[in-house]
Amino acid sequence: MALAQEKYYTTEDYYNMPEEIRAELIEGQIVYMATPSTQHQRISGRLYAAIFNYINAKGGDCEVFPAPFSVQLCKEDDTIVEPDISVICDPDKITERGCLGAPDWIIEIVSPSNAKHDYITKLSLYSNANVKEYWIIDAEQNKIYVYDLQDNKLVLSPYTFRDKIKVGIY
Repeated sequence: MALAQEKYYTTEDYYNMPEEIRAELIEGQIVYMATPSTQHQRISGRLYAAIFNYINAKGGDCEVFPAPFSVQLCKEDDTIVEPDISVICDPDKITERGCLGAPDWIIEIVSPSNAKHDYITKLSLYSNANVKEYWIIDAEQNKIYVYDLQDNKLVLSPYTFRDKIKVGIY
């Protein structure tokens, strides 16, 4: 008796999904996402505003995009993620569909239902795709974990929400 095999989805399958479905494509598999909580949206909105205002005040070339914003980490790969916040400094990576290639800086806000996804799966994906910096915001722990993926370093002590954090890509 043959075992049932999972369907392998492509980037075109992903882009042809109905817009109201929140999902990511991880190595050919669809991963459905829960609707973000109010707390999640507050954190995301405040971070987006602070980053956007900082870049504009400094006359920076980078652009910041909040979710939903599709990021295809590698052109040849069937993986598309939707980080909570993406900062992209190479305008050639920005397309009408989102970002093609690794953003310079990604921020994910952990939801209780997806903690493993952010701490393990996405950390590995982002590291392998050459994302320069990855932050994980964990509201339940009141912690911010900063990963310097350029130098393969985790900041040893996580930050709290009251700390000032230097962004490594600047």
